[in-house]
Parts: sequence; C-alpha cells; structure tokens
Amino acid sequence: MSALAVTEFTDPGCPWAYSASPALAVLHWRYRDQLDWRLVMIGLSEDPQRYIDAGYTPARQVLGYMFFRHYGMPFGGAPRARVAATGRACRAIVAARLIDPARERDVLRALQFAWFTTKLQLDDDADIARALELVAALDHRAVIAAIDRDDTLAAYDEDRRRTRSAEGGATHFQGKARQTDGPVRYSAPSLVFEAESGARMEAGGFQPVEAYDVVIANLDRTLERHDPPADPLEALRAFPSGLATAELAAVMAHHLAPPDSDATERALVELLADGAVERIPLGNDALWRAA
Repeated sequence: MSALAVTEFTDPGCPWAYSASPALAVLHWRYRDQLDWRLVMIGLSEDPQRYIDAGYTPARQVLGYMFFRHYGMPFGGAPRARVAATGRACRAIVAARLIDPARERDVLRALQFAWFTTKLQLDDDADIARALELVAALDHRAVIAAIDRDDTLAAYDEDRRRTRSAEGGATHFQGKARQTDGPVRYSAPSLVFEAESGARMEAGGFQPVEAYDVVIANLDRTLERHDPPADPLEALRAFPSGLATAELAAVMAHHLAPPDSDATERALVELLADGAVERIPLGNDALWRAA
C-alpha cells in the first residue's frame, strides 16, 4: 500500500497545535494508516523566564486561551499557581516514544488536555504522571523515570535540532516560522509531507484541513480517501482513546459542510443515555469514548 510520511512539529503547550486537533482528526480518519506519522517535539521553552520577562502571568495565559475557544477544543478557566515551561512535558512524550511508541500520540494528547483544561504544572513530574492517567495501559512510572535518561535527552535534542531548520523553506516563506531562541524554527503544528517518490511539501503552522487535503492530493492520488462516518459511534470506535466534541464534529462533516458541534453533541447525549459511549469531562467540554 502506498503511504505518505508525515512529520508533525508540535508542542503540548502550544494552543495553536491544540486547536488544530479537529483538522488532524479528519486526516487520521480520512487516510488511516496510509499516513505514516512522526511527531517531533519543538520544545517551546526549557525555562519559563522568557515568558515571565514578556509579561506573562497565569491569569494572562488563561485570558489568552479564551481566544482559541472558537476553534472548539476544550479549555479550562482557572489560572495555574505559576507560569510553566514546556520542555519537560516534551521530554515525557519523547520518553513514551522510546518506551511505548504506539502510545506516543496518546501521551501528547493527554498532556495537551492537562495543559489547557487543568491547573496541573506540567514541568513537575508528579503532575505529568497525573495527566498520563488518561492514557490506558501506559506504564506512567517508566515514562517519568525516562525523562532524564541519556537516550531521551539525545532524542529530544535531535527533535529540537530538526525543528530549528526551517530557514529558507516553505514554512518560512509563508510567514509561519518563528525565531524565539536563535535559529528559525517550525511553528506548531507544522506538517511536512513526503511521498515515496521523494516529493516533499510543507503545510506550516496552523492550517485548515483543506490545506492538508490539497497537499495530499498533489503528492499521492493513489491513496484511498474515506468518507465521513455514518454516525458518531462508528467514528469513536476508530479512535479508542477518544475524541473531543469538536474533533468528532469535524470527522463527521461532509465535503464543504461546516462541522456542527451542537448536532454532534446532541447525538452523543442520546448515545450516552443508551450506555453506548462514555463522557469524560474536560474543561468546558468533554472527551467521548465508545463504551
């Protein structure tokens, strides 16, 4: 089977990457295992001081996140005790990649949900472990123990090096790159698609799902493109770790039709009453799973 390699530059503390989750869910549904994903951690900050120097406070961060609510992902409204850096959470994701690669994305999502819907301090190992309780069958202790391991540090340094190689590329040209700690880097969630032929295209930074679809259509038209599911339960069975309402609404939306989160939630409530799904509260929304 033909496959496209997809490199996703991301960070669990980036609200743009988190808000792109509905579009990424559509890609996972539409193309399934025909897309060969690799996560690369950006490491937005190793120390919170640059955020503090820029005037960020816990309250200001929460107020800033309010802008992103219209993209549909769950957000909480309570400020943390202090401003946190993202580097340690990134290293937890890299540790999961080395220990249990099949759950790397689930670890990323669990840390994103914790970052944006709870008051957990995700540069603290105990709080990282609490966030990872959302990931079924993951050895949380092994992941935490590996955060400072030499192979984790080496893999994380390689992620940061790859991230900071965007100068002169399409992402840079489009104004989607950033330069916050030296070299020009990919912003989150930049996706780089590479075909088996060697053809390569970038969709830098936050993009609508149509942008990704155009890239894929130009790189490989041999892929099978799956239609939206017939009902929410069909979709949830394909995502065992669950979907937020906005993600499920995006997966359910037909060609050129806008996602309808209200209708999706109504259908989910009916399924919940029948015991067909479970609802895990997250901030101002929920994570839905097939029962």
